[in-house]
This record gives sequence, structure tokens and C-alpha cells, in this order.
Amino acid sequence: MRGIFIGLGLFLLAVVVGVAYWYEGNHKTLLTIKGIVGSEKSNFLENPRVRSILETKYGLKLDYTREGSIEMVSSPVKDDIDFLWPSSQVALELFKNTQSNRLIQSELVFNSPVVLYSWDIVVKALVAQGLVKVEDSVAYLTDMDKLIRWELTGKSWPDIGLPDLYGKVNVITTDPTKSNTGNLYAGLMANFLSPDGVNDPDSVDRILPSLQKLFTRQGFMQSSSGFLFEQFLQTGVGQYPLIADYENQIVEFSLQHPDFWPKVKDKIKIVYPVPTVWSEHPVLILNKKALPLLDALKDPEIQRIAWEEHGFRTGLIGVQNDPKVIKVDGLARSINKTMPMPRAAIMEKIINALNTNNQ
Repeated sequence: MRGIFIGLGLFLLAVVVGVAYWYEGNHKTLLTIKGIVGSEKSNFLENPRVRSILETKYGLKLDYTREGSIEMVSSPVKDDIDFLWPSSQVALELFKNTQSNRLIQSELVFNSPVVLYSWDIVVKALVAQGLVKVEDSVAYLTDMDKLIRWELTGKSWPDIGLPDLYGKVNVITTDPTKSNTGNLYAGLMANFLSPDGVNDPDSVDRILPSLQKLFTRQGFMQSSSGFLFEQFLQTGVGQYPLIADYENQIVEFSLQHPDFWPKVKDKIKIVYPVPTVWSEHPVLILNKKALPLLDALKDPEIQRIAWEEHGFRTGLIGVQNDPKVIKVDGLARSINKTMPMPRAAIMEKIINALNTNNQ
């Protein structure tokens, strides 16, 4: 009998220890870090699998708000903000120029090239006009200079073989003074407008009138790349014949809207400017408590989810992204033809000029 009681006692002790261990493992205190992120990354951060990995493997919970990359670094950041996650190295450099004392560490974790989105009938016309070439089912805009000339001289869509479209040839972007996609496209245009490159204040002064004209013609501009892409899809070719946005937008949309995607997938076309610019996504650590976030975002599983479910190419050296796992036609296997963005000081001058232009 005594042995029975001893055995029962040991069993109950094991149960208590097991329950305590389970409770501790499933109710551990999470470290909450507060940040500001670009809107294009919000769906990624809301992915249940990403949140689960951050919480269970790294003990992190993110409390974040969304803001345009240029906006988030243009004014003093509050002391309770632990990290920023903009969408370009330019934003990082602008932050360093004004608030370098807040920056503890920064690291690049994702990339996404700037692309043009259009429709089948528009791309067909651009091919006929010699601006676009298709290689292995991937469309490349190989004569950006000609497209810019069309915009500056006011060539209309009917002029290039699209009689059903109204208005002038124009690439629609987000607001370059607030949103990173518009800002990156402004930098890309500045490089094309200056034959020798935009390397100093004098060279940028020469091209500012043309750059201002390109953006003035757009009228109202969205402040969010995600919202611009949604408007592009919802209103169609008549309202948005040609836009500039992130490559990852189409990957993310195709997976998040499985019912709607089959209806439009054959009409939407990705066009890669040659060359293009990278949208780089550096994480800026402002408080030491947020340092574990850098390791978490470099986790192989998180990087895989970022590419396969959200279209972000890896920012890690030696890691390749296979387009075959993504069911989107026209996605380039690699992005090799790129140009660097103008220096942060030059981009700041461009932003100020375009901001004045928008007032």
C-alpha cells in the first residue's frame, strides 16, 4: 500500500511539473517593440506564420504604425519608437543626416525592384513602338529615354496606337515627397534626364524643371504604394494605363485574392525598366531592446515566407529567389540591370523641389 501511495505521489508530481513546464512555455512574456514601417510591409507583418515565428522562436511582439518612408525620417522620431523600417537606403541616409544620434544599428533584410505595371493592350502598343522587348516571357522597357520624351512633349495614347484611351502618355506614381516608390522613380528619372548622372547640385538644377513637369502632369498622387496598386486593378486601363510600383505588389495580391486574380492575371503585365533601381528595406534600430529583430527577420523561414507569399527578394548575400514557386507570369528570375540612386543630398534637393511644386 505504501508503494502505491509513493507511486501515486511521484505521478502527481510529474503531472504538476509537466503542467508548469507547459504553462511556462506557452505563456512566456513577450518583448514588445514599437516601430514605424512602410505600408508595403504591413501584410507581411500581419501574416500569422510570421507573427508565430517572431513570438515563439524569438519572443518578440511588434507594435507598429504605417507611414511613408520619406515621411517617417523627415521629422524627429519619438523616444518610444524602437525601430523604423523604411523602403530605401535614401531614407536611411536622410535619417542619418538629421538624427544620427538615435541610430544604434541598421541592416538590409529585403529588396524589391521598382517595376512598371500595365495592361496587355498597352504593352502590345509599346512593343510595336519599339519601347518594350519581351524575352523569355519577361517584358523589359529598353527605351526609357523615348518614354520620357513622350511625356515631356505631351504625346497622347491615341498617338501611339491606343485610340480608346484618353489623355497623355504618363507613368503614374505615388507622391515622391511622401512615399518611397514615387521617390525612387523620381531618382530613376533624374538619372535618365542627366546624361552624365546626377552627381552634384549643379547637375540636378539643370534637370529639375523637366522632373517637376513629369510629376506635375499627374495631378493628385497617392501616398501609399499599396493603395496605388489596388486602384490600378480596380479602375482599370482607362484610369491607370501605366504605373510605377514595387515588384512584390503583384505577388502578394495574387495570393491574397485567389478568386479575383484569375480574372485579371492575363491582362496585367509587369514591365521591368532597363535599368531600374532597387527598393531596399533597411531596418533601423533606435533602441537596444529592438536588436533581436534583426536576427529574427533574417531567419530562413521568415525569408522564405517573405519571398513566396509576399514577393520580397532576400537581402541576404548568397540566397536566391526562385520565381517558379510563384504563380505569376512575367516575373524575372533575377534583376541584374540596375543603377544606383542619386546621393541622399541630391534626393533631398529633388524632394524639396517637388514638394514646392505640389503646393
